[in-house]
Formats: sequence, structure tokens, C-alpha cells
Amino acid sequence: MHRILLLVSIVLTFNSCKNEISMSAQEIVDKSILVSGGENYKSLDFEFDFRGRHYKSKLTNSNFEYTRITLDSSQTIIDSYGNIKPFERLVNIASIKMPDSLSRRIENSINSVNYFVLLPHGLNDPAVNKKFIEEEDIKSKKYYKIQVTFNEKGGGEDFDDVYIYWFNSETFKIDYLAYSFAVNGGGMRFREAYNERIVNGLRFVDYNNYKPDTKDSSLENLGKLFENNQLKLVSKIETENIVVH
Repeated sequence: MHRILLLVSIVLTFNSCKNEISMSAQEIVDKSILVSGGENYKSLDFEFDFRGRHYKSKLTNSNFEYTRITLDSSQTIIDSYGNIKPFERLVNIASIKMPDSLSRRIENSINSVNYFVLLPHGLNDPAVNKKFIEEEDIKSKKYYKIQVTFNEKGGGEDFDDVYIYWFNSETFKIDYLAYSFAVNGGGMRFREAYNERIVNGLRFVDYNNYKPDTKDSSLENLGKLFENNQLKLVSKIETENIVVH
């Protein structure tokens, strides 16, 4: 009888571990979105400062509108656009005609800023492909490691970029991320989240931004390089004066 109970206990323990390890990428992302903001992402009106510019962002269901305001001593530049609003630039209130190539570049820059500020919200966009890679320990904590790629349709101009996210296995929050990019000669970055704060139910973080010393490093190996202090700090990504309406 004792042997049967022991066998049942071993099987249940094995199945429990197996189920935890086999959690899908989608389930992990869903849990991360839930603990980071959940329903608050569905209708969102907020603003913030980033690198000397002011941003205003509105999201309602599947619609969005982004605005970036740049001030200097002589002029105010307002760039705005959305999925149902074409790009527009105002300079001291006057509308300025912009070449399509420059408009797309500005949109891409604003998209990128909002993407990182709103993580993990964007990880359930239709153009996103998610794949569970493995469990990995960083700084004595266990993480679910997920790769994200994008479809060409709906994935933006940088659809061929590849991302990796490390989700804390206990909190399901994103503590680290890495990505490879092709623009400006290409490269890789690894970001470490810090300065977590909750503003009206939404999680925001800043990042230490690192890069590998050599170009032969692989994207999937950046977590181990960070663990071994083999990445170089190149900048800090700091979002300031966040207001959620």
C-alpha cells in the first residue's frame, strides 16, 4: 500500500512539473498582461516625457492615436497619427507637408517608444508570433524565455526584428528583454528593467540598455552574457512624468 501511495505521489509530482514547464507562450503572455495592467489597456489615455519630448497616447479597443510634441526656443512641433488618422505635422500650429519616407520614419520612431513603454500589452497584437524557448536562470531567479517575431503584414517597417523576453516565473512580469535589429548597420541590445511603478493600475519601468562587446554573440545567449557581466551599458531608457487619465 505504501509503495502504491509513493508511486502515485511521484506521478503527480512529475505531472505537475511537466505541466508547469509545458505552459504555452500565449498563457505566459496573457498572465503578464493581466498583472501589468489587464483591463486597463483596453481604454487608455496617458502621457509621458521621453528624452526631451512629450508624448500623448490614446488606445481604445483596436484603435490608437499617438502624438509627439517637440519644443525648442523658436517653435513647437506636433507630430500625430493613428490607425484611422493620417500622419500630420504642425509647426507653430501651421500644417506642414512631409515626404512619405520621412513621415514613415517618424511614425516608426513614435511606435517604438510606445511599444516599449506599454509592454507587455503589444505582445498580443495580431502580427506577433510567440514561441516558448526554455526556462533560464538569471541572477538566481527563474524565467520563462519567449521569442517574438512579426508577420510582414501588420508588423511595421522593422517586422524582421527578433525579440526575446524573460518573464519572471513567479510574478510573470518582464524583467529582461533582448532584440536584434537591422537598421543603421544592425546589432543587438539587452535591457534590464528597473524603477517599477504602478500608475493608475498600469505597470511602467525604465531600462538599463546593454550591448555585447562582440558581433559574434547570439541573441539567445545575451541572458547568460548579462549573468556573467559580459555586456556593456550603453544608455538608460527612462520614461518620466507619466500621467494616466
